[in-house]
Amino acid sequence: MRNTAKFTTAVLAAGALTLGLTACGSDTDSADTSGPLVVAASPTPHAEILNYVKDNLAKKAGLDLEVKEFTDYTTQNPSTEDGSVDANYFQNKPYLDDFNEKNGTKIVPVVTVHLEPLGLYSHKAKSAEALKSGATVAVPNDTVNEARALKLLANHGIITLKAGTGNEATPADIVKNPKNLKFKELEAAQTPRSLDDVDAAVINGNYAIEADLKPADDALVLESAKNNPYGNFLAVKDGNQDDPRVKKLAKLLTSPEVKKFIEDKYAGSVLASF
Repeated sequence: MRNTAKFTTAVLAAGALTLGLTACGSDTDSADTSGPLVVAASPTPHAEILNYVKDNLAKKAGLDLEVKEFTDYTTQNPSTEDGSVDANYFQNKPYLDDFNEKNGTKIVPVVTVHLEPLGLYSHKAKSAEALKSGATVAVPNDTVNEARALKLLANHGIITLKAGTGNEATPADIVKNPKNLKFKELEAAQTPRSLDDVDAAVINGNYAIEADLKPADDALVLESAKNNPYGNFLAVKDGNQDDPRVKKLAKLLTSPEVKKFIEDKYAGSVLASF
């Protein structure tokens, strides 16, 4: 603005600058909230739930919703931080806390929608007890989900973790391993594909469903939903929580209609958290 106009008095300059900033602010606010709300999501079940909202509930609520599917969940927070998308729906609180701490980002939860129980699966063993000595178990290689996988095994007596182990547990924190299990760290999305190459794999619920596994039926051991901190939520960059479009979506995602959709479609493999 200063490069395109000169004013003869400070009063005129100040007045013009104030007017210009007010006008720019109005344009920005309008641009931020008048277009479609673009939400990044993993395909299953997140995008499926969002698309149910889009097709059945959004129009009546006055929400223009655009769902953008990401097969690699590690790119969703960066896209939310840089404004490529307005929000995301794929993660739990321990994962987000770890991401924000490591990347200096300020992404915040808006509303928790569902839980996908983490499970242990195998094409070779009928039960956890049937795993052979020296068996290889694939686990997700990101910090939080690896710790979550090891906690799942510990909670079912398959291994014992060092006392006080938190959300950064690795196989180095195992203090008792009666079956001498070996652990293969893979990207979470690759764990279902590893089932023919390893003896068992700990798989995130969404990737299990995509691989035509039924967590409620097929898992050798499965996370309990009770007091579970790993519910998945809608998240935005800090400061965007009050976007009216975000508030509308948050309300729709926790509506009775969405709860029924989750119950009917996923039959216990995905659990509503509200």
